[in-house]
Amino acid sequence: MAKTNIQPWGDRILIEPMGKELREGKTAYGIVIPDTAEKERPEQGKVIAVGAGKYNNDGKLIPMHVKKGQIVLFSKYGPNEIKVDGKEYLIAREEDILAIIG
Repeated sequence: MAKTNIQPWGDRILIEPMGKELREGKTAYGIVIPDTAEKERPEQGKVIAVGAGKYNNDGKLIPMHVKKGQIVLFSKYGPNEIKVDGKEYLIAREEDILAIIG
């Protein structure tokens, strides 16, 4: 797991992308992805850090459902890309997460 001092704010999640196995047409779990899904398919990555959550209109904190260490599936264009010490990460909102894998 990557070590970083980045702490996401609010309902944001720091993700380490895991694109290699998807580019090869197969996920780490052995699911084959057809070539026709190549350009617009969702991406997956490992959650490195999560924020505290989001406040609702009543000022109550809604905690995050996603946890550090989980593998998540997210929309390709949802997260923001950042680079820290030469390593690429993504910062996404919890609403950009489509599924938790495994």
